[in-house]
Amino acid sequence: SGVPQLTAVMDCAKIGRDYGIPIISDGGTRTSGDATKALAAGASTVMVGSMLGGTDESPGTVLTKNGKRFKVYRGMASLAASIGRKSKETGSTSFDDDLNDYVAEGVEAMVPYKGTVVDILKQLTGGVRSGLSYCGAHTIPQMQTNAEFIKMSRAGFAESQPHDVSLM
Repeated sequence: SGVPQLTAVMDCAKIGRDYGIPIISDGGTRTSGDATKALAAGASTVMVGSMLGGTDESPGTVLTKNGKRFKVYRGMASLAASIGRKSKETGSTSFDDDLNDYVAEGVEAMVPYKGTVVDILKQLTGGVRSGLSYCGAHTIPQMQTNAEFIKMSRAGFAESQPHDVSLM
């Protein structure tokens, strides 16, 4: 349900620009390419919580399930995160509230263990730098001015993927 994230950023940026309102892209960012497209579409900031979940620096302990390592990721609007915040605010660990009072929007899930956040941030910043160069830009505002978005068909997307090679 809702509007796809890139469309939402583009629509909000059109109006936000006129009023000096910064736009935050929050949702759907899985790769540095997603973050770069959001910035190019007009976002001033991109939330990357799920990209960083599973790193050494993220809260939680590393779990092993079926021989693979995971960390629990709690989106800040998840039920568990909301209850945890309330517990810290009130200092109480008892839970007298009705669960129906909480409207969970985020998710709580196990995500693959990813190692250090430094490696993720290197990939993220490298992707943004690459996007800047594709747009002939040195700054994010230049990228936002120069960016051109083209709607891609399924056939066009398939054509743009690696082919006639064996991926490693």
